[in-house]
Amino acid sequence: MIGCRSDKEHINHSRELLCVSVQQCINPLLQKLVRRLFKHCPTTGESPCMNMNIAAVNALPYEDFVDILGNVVEKCPIITAAVWSGRPFLSLAALEAAISEFIDALPESGKEGILRCHPDLAGRDLQSGSLTRESHEEQAGSGMGALNSGEASRMARLNQEYKGRFGFPFVICARMHDKENILRQLSKRCQNERALERARGIEEVKKICHLRLQSLVLTANRL
Repeated sequence: MIGCRSDKEHINHSRELLCVSVQQCINPLLQKLVRRLFKHCPTTGESPCMNMNIAAVNALPYEDFVDILGNVVEKCPIITAAVWSGRPFLSLAALEAAISEFIDALPESGKEGILRCHPDLAGRDLQSGSLTRESHEEQAGSGMGALNSGEASRMARLNQEYKGRFGFPFVICARMHDKENILRQLSKRCQNERALERARGIEEVKKICHLRLQSLVLTANRL
């Protein structure tokens, strides 16, 4: 049983599980956890806990830790589950570093699996309202929901071209860009090699994670 494993064994087991699950955009065994994770306040749409300090984060039981922080990497709560064993974290930066180190230690297939868990920008999920709360806020804030017909057509074509070339969706930290720059970046990055885009996509995943963590945990706090 996982509960009988050492912390190191728990982390290694989580990493192995991630390599399988993220390639399928979340293993069915994680669906119950994902459904819990993506529940939000019915009146505000906000996450259940905002602006905790690092001491409060360290005090969270395992399930609460994953429920609250589990989508800092899009649809990959197993990453948050793995780093829980590394508590106590001295600061938000230390927590972020633990997540980054876990991702960096994955094989290339695992990293591509993380990228595949991200939705298309201005894609079907945005139109149907099925994005995670975080992704919806990020895409809406960058203007993805306000594309004109020409921009929407170009975005759809480039998204398809990108996925056809690399086998995973285009990932960019939308909160750092407007719709014009996102379109330019997507067009430009379609010309890259797969290894470069895999690395670039993971860099963007970490930027997204950084901003999502900052929205949940106070940054000036240290133990």
